[in-house]
Amino acid sequence: MRLHKKIAIVTGGGGGFGEGIARMFAAEGAHVIVADLDIAAATRVAAEIGGLAIQGDVSVGADVQAMVDLAVAHYDGLDIVVNNAGTTHRNGPILDVDEETFDRVYAVNVKSLYWMTHSCVPLFRRQGRGGSIINISSTAGIRPRPGLVWYNGTKGAVNTMTQCMAIELAPDNIRVNAVCPVIGATGLLESFMGQADTPEIRAKFVASVPLGRMSKPSDIANACVFLAEDQSSFLTGVLLPVDGGRTA
Repeated sequence: MRLHKKIAIVTGGGGGFGEGIARMFAAEGAHVIVADLDIAAATRVAAEIGGLAIQGDVSVGADVQAMVDLAVAHYDGLDIVVNNAGTTHRNGPILDVDEETFDRVYAVNVKSLYWMTHSCVPLFRRQGRGGSIINISSTAGIRPRPGLVWYNGTKGAVNTMTQCMAIELAPDNIRVNAVCPVIGATGLLESFMGQADTPEIRAKFVASVPLGRMSKPSDIANACVFLAEDQSSFLTGVLLPVDGGRTA
């Protein structure tokens, strides 16, 4: 198995891309901590894959530290972190997004990386065996669509932070990469589209993807397994579009 006995935290693991990642990590032999704001969802996934569940808000430093502490307490270490938890504002004009929503989107999508870095990097350094940090970004940070300006900005920040972190942490053999999905059928879909999820509206978004479909959790999970396994040990600072050619 490609992740045999590796210890992983997946934030936002109670549904969508995060659930797909947690399931595939477990199938590849990893011990998985499923972290989510929705503890019922996290518990369901963890029970089905033989992992652990923890409730937490990734924008709160103490909650993120608790995720890392659980890995140490139960599994005696940590090898992989997937910063998957994210949120968005509703697709629409720039001026329609209120300050509270703006702050929340940046706290969840960007500040969460700050908190996780502060929690996991000291542990990776103490362990002395390196580590893999995978940030779930978006094609929005590479080729943005209109109507999601502030969300796009968070993903541009994630991409830049990924590359900067990769350079700074390389001497510790801590690899930092990002996966950049195109729009997928997750719980945020209608907010991304800014309108009801109908076959006609989906078709408009799918028309911009050369391979002719939205992304699926398994697409993102496959990319994460590759970036987490030892076979990719010479890859860091990569922004990997999983987008059916959207950003080509």
